[in-house]
Amino acid sequence: MSSPGFWDNPDSAQAVVSQLSALKLVVEPIEEVQREVQDLQELFEMAAAESDHDELAELEDDVAAVEKKCEQIELKGLLSRPADMKNCFFSIHAGAGGTESCDWANMLLRMYSRYFEMNKYKFKELDIVPGEEAGIRSITLQVSGPFAFGKLSCEVGVHRLVRISPFDSQKRRHTSFAAVDCIPEFDEDIDVEINQDDLRIDFYRASGAGGQHVNKVSSAVRITHQPTGIVVQCQNERSQHKNKAAAMKVLKARLYMLEQQKRDTEIAKLYSNKGEIAWGNQIRSYVMQPYQMVKDHRTDYQTGNVQAVLDGGLDEFVESYLRHRTKSKSKN
Repeated sequence: MSSPGFWDNPDSAQAVVSQLSALKLVVEPIEEVQREVQDLQELFEMAAAESDHDELAELEDDVAAVEKKCEQIELKGLLSRPADMKNCFFSIHAGAGGTESCDWANMLLRMYSRYFEMNKYKFKELDIVPGEEAGIRSITLQVSGPFAFGKLSCEVGVHRLVRISPFDSQKRRHTSFAAVDCIPEFDEDIDVEINQDDLRIDFYRASGAGGQHVNKVSSAVRITHQPTGIVVQCQNERSQHKNKAAAMKVLKARLYMLEQQKRDTEIAKLYSNKGEIAWGNQIRSYVMQPYQMVKDHRTDYQTGNVQAVLDGGLDEFVESYLRHRTKSKSKN
């Protein structure tokens, strides 16, 4: 980073800095554990030689703490795919269920926002479509942080909610669905050729709060890649130019992943998990009535503390899926 000209291209330099930070998160804990193990070994030998039982008892707690750190290092080792360290574009889409599902999509947005904050991830809204009566129809976020794609790709699929509906005057139980999608944010130099004649570009007014600049002019951008039917939108920036550039970046990433699906069985399976946003395709169920449970149908991991999960407590689900994915891959 101290070499001449390193910061001449800020975007490229920032990408290198982010990658370096991610690598440090892997290397530094290993070096720290190695030092702690060496210190514990020396302390153990001294305590054993002097028959210091109190010291030996304290060392047991220290050993347990080191073991926990080793488990976290092992978890990072499961995030070894080429794109796992990258930032990502993260989307939530309401499915079958009308207003119920729009509200459920909004609940998921709150859950993931808290998870991002717990992991110190930065996130920025690129596009949002509000629900007609409540919640959101869809939202796309840009999420930045070490292993953002690696962790959030574990959440790709349909999420099912069972609860007593707050929109039903008869207080009946309803089932709602929403889908989560995640693609890595690639560098500008990825090999994706886009024929401009294949694009339909529409400009429109953004749908955020009234009175803002973005609502007064048609600055929002929608790009449709006609050969594949892929549609991307961006409305968070103040100018058409910036929104178009952001939307093109998302489109390039989606097209790149589409090509990878044809050659990479693992990624193809990842995206096939999403399926139709309706009954029978869910990866996880959140049940609030008649009992309390969140269950991941891929790993069978479950918990009865639904509120903790909805408050962003997803680490156990992510970790169990990473282990499940690695184990499944080793069998193939």
